[in-house]
Amino acid sequence: MVIERICEPKELEVEKIDAEVSKNENILRPKTFDDYIGQDRLKRNLKLAITAAKKRGEPIEHVLLYGPPGLGKTTMAGVIANEMGAEIKITSGPAIERAGDLASLLTNLADGDVLFIDEIHRLNRAVEEILYSAMEDAKLDIMIGKGPAARSVRLDLPRITVIGATTRTGALAAPLRDRFGLVHRLEFYREEEIARIIERSAKILSSEIDSAAAEMLSTRSRLTPRIANRLLKRVRDFADVKGDGKIDAEITLAALGVLEIDELGLDAADRNMLELMLRNYQDRPVGVATIAALTGDEVSTIEDFYEPYLLQIGLLERTPRGRIATHKAKKHLEKHGKEI
Repeated sequence: MVIERICEPKELEVEKIDAEVSKNENILRPKTFDDYIGQDRLKRNLKLAITAAKKRGEPIEHVLLYGPPGLGKTTMAGVIANEMGAEIKITSGPAIERAGDLASLLTNLADGDVLFIDEIHRLNRAVEEILYSAMEDAKLDIMIGKGPAARSVRLDLPRITVIGATTRTGALAAPLRDRFGLVHRLEFYREEEIARIIERSAKILSSEIDSAAAEMLSTRSRLTPRIANRLLKRVRDFADVKGDGKIDAEITLAALGVLEIDELGLDAADRNMLELMLRNYQDRPVGVATIAALTGDEVSTIEDFYEPYLLQIGLLERTPRGRIATHKAKKHLEKHGKEI
């Protein structure tokens, strides 16, 4: 991917994706729907929308992708742009601090371009107001001058597609959310899909892996491709240093033991959180702020990283009064030598 950085009026993190340099920097990211494993419902709906848009000679409608981190929202944005034959520029909500930053970005786009905004819920309200008219009317309203001499100017913008990604769709302002024509959630993957992703990634990385090792990694990847690829790389390191480079079940089990990843995909931090909850509160509800104080993590880390998977596998319950570590969590910790 070719990365184009725009520095007016300040240094703004923007990336212009091109398949050529992507081979080096984002080698594991699929570029087409055929290469993208999983999310079949989402792919089916997006294929239909893209086919219709190309038939009419128009950009695809604005797309909002939401769901837990690591499920492929950024990758899917790149796939959409590639399938549309469009350039994509990437930025994030926190990077666009002022309305002028967004204006600079929008005026550097061309017809049919895709603008991907990660963590779009973190845009400030002043920037959102500029984005509304850009998305709905392809217009940019800017103020020139100050005080009594100030006047509003409306500029024409190219027809673009805005793709937003967020882990917190509830934090997105309703007027902004309503301007997306396609709103889709990315779901957790199935273990067999994760195994296929691991085998594909190993092939790209020129690493030999057997099916038993891929299956073992898939059960410990928290149903998340990002984690699966991260574990694969760490196991590959272990295999290169401690073995002959081939990733088999024995090497994988040894590497995961060093990483302290258990059979459910929990690491030491997950187990520590559940242990602290059970030791201090047994089966009573615990507020998320209290959990964060116990573990030393941020509340957002608990909510965005730990909770979704622990809820998914039944080790944690969320109630109006707080979070509860389940009996299943207690049994799992006892299995790993923790006396609760």
